[in-house]
Formats: sequence, C-alpha cells, structure tokens
Amino acid sequence: MKQWIVKLVEQLDIGFIKPDTSEPAKSLPTISEDKATLLYMIDVYNKNLFEVEKHSIRKVREKLDCLSKALIEDNPKKMEKTLFDIRQFFSSYRIDEYSYIQNTFDDFKRIVWDFADQLSEDIEFENSKDKTLASQLQDLKEAVEANSIESLRLRSREFINSYMQYQSQKNEMRQKRMVSVKKNLETIKKQLVVANTNLARDHLTSAHNRKSCDEYINKLIQLSPISQSPTSLILMDIDFFKKINDSYGHDIGDYVLKECVRILQEVFNREGEMVARIGGEEFVVILPTHSLELAVQRADIVQKRIREESFIQDKFEIRFTVSMGIAQLIESESAADWLKRADTALYQSKNSGRNKYTIASNSIKVIKVA
Repeated sequence: MKQWIVKLVEQLDIGFIKPDTSEPAKSLPTISEDKATLLYMIDVYNKNLFEVEKHSIRKVREKLDCLSKALIEDNPKKMEKTLFDIRQFFSSYRIDEYSYIQNTFDDFKRIVWDFADQLSEDIEFENSKDKTLASQLQDLKEAVEANSIESLRLRSREFINSYMQYQSQKNEMRQKRMVSVKKNLETIKKQLVVANTNLARDHLTSAHNRKSCDEYINKLIQLSPISQSPTSLILMDIDFFKKINDSYGHDIGDYVLKECVRILQEVFNREGEMVARIGGEEFVVILPTHSLELAVQRADIVQKRIREESFIQDKFEIRFTVSMGIAQLIESESAADWLKRADTALYQSKNSGRNKYTIASNSIKVIKVA
C-alpha cells in the first residue's frame, strides 16, 4: 500500500480482525486507493462535526467509527451494504444538518424582519397622519379666506384636536418602538455573541476550534516580520485514544478530551497563547514569543503532568499520554508548511513508541526525539 494510506489507517487506531472470524489480524488489510480516499473523507468529516439538534456529536462519531471500521475490513460480502450505509447516513445527516443551520438562520432573520416591519408600520402611520393633518390644515386656510367665524372656529378645533392626538399617538408609538427595538437589539446581540463564540470554540472542550486556530496562525505569520520574535507551536495527539473509546465508551472518551484541554489551558495560560482542538483527539498549542528551546521546556512540563496524573470517572481510573511534534516558525513559511513540519514530527513521535515529543528541523526532516 502507498505510504499515505498506511499512515491514515495507523492514525485511526482501529483493531483489525480476520474476515469471518474473531481473531485479530497480524497485519493491516490491503486497502485500495478508492477505499482510502473515502476513509479519509469520513475521517475529515468526523474531526469537524458540530452539534445538531437531532444528532449528538458522540452518536455521530460512533456511527462514523463503525462505518470506517466496516470499510477497512476486508470482507467483500459486506462491502456493498457498507457503501449503502455510508450513502444513507450522509444523505440523512446532511439534510438534518442543513435544516438545523437553516432554522438557526431563519430565527435570526425573523428578528431582523420584525424590527424592519415595525419601523415600516410606524412610517406608514406617520405618513397617513401627515396627509390627514395636511388636509385639515388646508381646510383651516380655506376657512380663514372665507372669513367665516363659525367655520374658522370649527376647523381650528378639528385641526388642534387632530394635531394633539397625533402628537400623543406618535410619542406613545415612539416609546413602544424604543422598548421593542431595545429588546430586539438585545436579543440579536446575545445571538451574535453566542454565534461568534460557537464559531471560535469547540463545543465539547471549550478549546478554540480549527477555524479560530487557522485565523490566529495566519495573523501571527503576518505579524512575524514586524515583531521579529520567535513563535512556536506544539501539535499533539492523545495516544491510543481509539482504544480508550473502545474500552470505556465514548462518554469516557469525551471526559478524557475535556481533561486534556483543562490541563493544557492551565499550563498554557499566558497572554497570547492558544489551545485549540483541530481534530478528534488532535490539539494545537500556539506559543508566541517562544523559541524552540522554550517551547520544548513547556511541552516537557505538560507532558509529564499528563503522564503522571490519574483521572477518575464513573468508577474507572484512566491514564493516558500524548505524543507531540514541535516546530518553530521560520521566515517566509506558510501556515500549511509550518503545520506540516509539526505533523511530520508528531508522526515520528507516534511511530517511534508514542508518549514523547519530536522536534522538527527547518525542513520536513526530524532532528530530535525525546
């Protein structure tokens, strides 16, 4: 198999069995490029899920894991059903996902529409009253020209009463409108704050998400020529996370993810530092004003803390470790190349035993594993 396929399958941490048996396979099954491409698409989708009303991320992740495992297993008899299940799942999920997004957008649109509709009614009311007053004012002018005291008295009283009533109604409507406008604006503000937070944060762990991470990396790259200070990042992965899910369930897996982020945020809490979840069990720590040596020191601190801590949940005692790839930004480097060097270093850590960090050189080659 091609190297990219082997790397992809190894990263999934799926235990393989022989077809039609319960015995573990001694080697990876042969996977075609077509299957590997489909597997890669499922993996990317799995790492970028968001909470939908009818589909919790945990349940969707479980389903995608089952589909991935079925796709990898070398069992031609079941392959047609697996491909059918994949089509059915994405067809159903995408419809619900679109509906959820559309409903959320419609709620926001409704608030803006109600606000605009209310203003339109106010303007229509004022235009109508202005026409009435203009007509009564014209009648008053004609009464003056007719030199009739009785007519003048009647038209004056009608105009004054209409004008006073109009001003009273106008003030009352303005007050009601301002109360309604304030309420609508507060609602819109809250929705925008929530939406902005949701766009920037991972729903499960409260770490920054891939989008905000990418934006921050690009910002640091743009400022790098001006700041003239080193910037480093740590790309890390929870070791054997798939086995944690298989052994204890996805609820415990979610707990491990949240505990991992909690520790990362406690250690990397200085101004400008960012902890982001960019995949299922993959994280990035961005460290402005950090040389490679300083980034290594702090990576060593957090790695030792995770390694030595015991986590208790639902009567289970869980221990886990992380593998890391550390890379310092080099001059004129793109975000993709920076992350690629860190990813290559991370892969070296995982491929050489895990529970360690690897320092990337200024090329894709790795120079140190610890």
